[in-house]
Amino acid sequence: MGKGLRYVLVLFLGCLLISVGINFFFVSYHLLDGGIIGVGLIAHYLWNVPVGMTIIVVSIPIYILAWMYYRPFFFNSLAGVIVSSLMIDFFAAFIPETPLLGPLTSAILGGLMLGVGAGIMFLLDISTGGFDLLAQMISAKTTWNVGVLIVGFDLAAVVAGIPVITVDEIILSTIAVIATGTATTVITAAGGVNAHPRPPLRI
Repeated sequence: MGKGLRYVLVLFLGCLLISVGINFFFVSYHLLDGGIIGVGLIAHYLWNVPVGMTIIVVSIPIYILAWMYYRPFFFNSLAGVIVSSLMIDFFAAFIPETPLLGPLTSAILGGLMLGVGAGIMFLLDISTGGFDLLAQMISAKTTWNVGVLIVGFDLAAVVAGIPVITVDEIILSTIAVIATGTATTVITAAGGVNAHPRPPLRI
């Protein structure tokens, strides 16, 4: 399989998993994800604005940093943020009126889908922008696993969403974030993401 074809297939598969996880499992139970997606969900629950559109807008400052300090990540994640945001908003039209699964199962399965989607894209240095992009830049400068960094950013986003969701939803969202981070960490560690040397950030 050619490198370009592999890139496109992984990009679309990863974005598909993320989009389905959000729309079919998270939104049904008013759950939050972490990072920029969590911010997009908070905005959606508050003002009913499209999640994907919010992700693009909020990602702009981080993309400016990437352009200034690590342009390879800027270009590698540009397709990720655009495709994932468009797919998230596209699949929003198909959110089932009745949840497909129970709340706990939805939190775990949705989180795993997001983690696997992000993880397989990280193997090709693709990200969906936002805090994932920031995590990639930090990981490139340090020995920290990108999945571990994402867990921290994601939990911070869930905390920020406390005024928007109930206590039960906070617990389920935390479970979902842990599932996402675990899946991402396992895939990136198995793929040796941090085992390959990367050029340092320009500071």
